[in-house]
Amino acid sequence: MFRALLRLVLIVVVIAAAAAFFMGYRIGDHRNVGPSERPVATTGTSPAIDTSKARQTGAEIGEKVAVGANRAEHALADGALTAKIKSKMALDDSVKALDIHVDTNAGTVTLTGTVHSAAERTRALQLARETDGVKSVDDRLVVR
Repeated sequence: MFRALLRLVLIVVVIAAAAAFFMGYRIGDHRNVGPSERPVATTGTSPAIDTSKARQTGAEIGEKVAVGANRAEHALADGALTAKIKSKMALDDSVKALDIHVDTNAGTVTLTGTVHSAAERTRALQLARETDGVKSVDDRLVVR
């Protein structure tokens, strides 16, 4: 008896909630009520477009995009050189790659950090110089 009453109350609550939802959805739809707040032109001509200014603005934007793409290309090339050198050092048993910082700018590689011996320093410089795309190597390594 109690279960049947509970089921009946639950069904009535669900039906009432669904009805309230759909009634509120229909009644609360205010998008199509009244005239549009934005005026619509029905007569007249469209404003004149200055094509020379549009071309000039387009050319300026194109130049900025080209400069940005060129900078991105150089940054990616420098990052690739840095990654190549660091991976060479990591694979070499005579160089402690974690103690050496590699920075690349337009093909110029700067090595900073500390090394344990002169032989390790020489090997790190050799690995950097042997990498394709490296123009010069700036040695700022310190021997402990």
